[in-house]
Amino acid sequence: MTADPNEALRADSDLGPFVEAHGPLTIEPADDFFWRFVVSVLRQQVSMASAAATRERLEAAVETTPEGVLAADEQVLRDAGLSRQKTDYVRNIAAAFRDRGYTKEFFAEMTDQEVVAELTAITGVGEWTANMQLMFSLGRPDVFPVGDLGIRKGMASLYGDLTRAEMVERAERWAPYRSYASLYLWRVEEDVTESVSEVRRE
Repeated sequence: MTADPNEALRADSDLGPFVEAHGPLTIEPADDFFWRFVVSVLRQQVSMASAAATRERLEAAVETTPEGVLAADEQVLRDAGLSRQKTDYVRNIAAAFRDRGYTKEFFAEMTDQEVVAELTAITGVGEWTANMQLMFSLGRPDVFPVGDLGIRKGMASLYGDLTRAEMVERAERWAPYRSYASLYLWRVEEDVTESVSEVRRE
């Protein structure tokens, strides 16, 4: 297999047309791991516009570091637009970064599965959020977030009704570049460039 992910997927009979349509897409580590993690939580179960507005208010209200979030009064976080539950989750993430010393280097020698296990031990962090960190915070090239609705829609459009296990099995053809395949799958049903950019935004 070619060492270029986009060229490898261009040769795929199903994803090739989307590679042609959208051009090369990239998976790169985030500059700010912690804040990218927080943004992923903000995006859970809300519209992109709502998440973006909350992020902007939060950035204006607190220092965007683990220490800054933990030092902020809970009401400040609530006033920025976080629900009580998300306030707890964001604080839990900040505490994990502070107490465990999370950095990109901390996870560098871990497998993807080990990273997911570490991150989902934080209360409020599920597999989807952990997978988003693998892709957009750590830049891992071979992640297939089968729990993501956009991924499931893209797979259904290409292959019809499949179970999650069947989707994972189908996606094996795109290894070791399933993160890149995911970027194209998000574009099968609709252009979600804006929402993907939101996850990756600095």
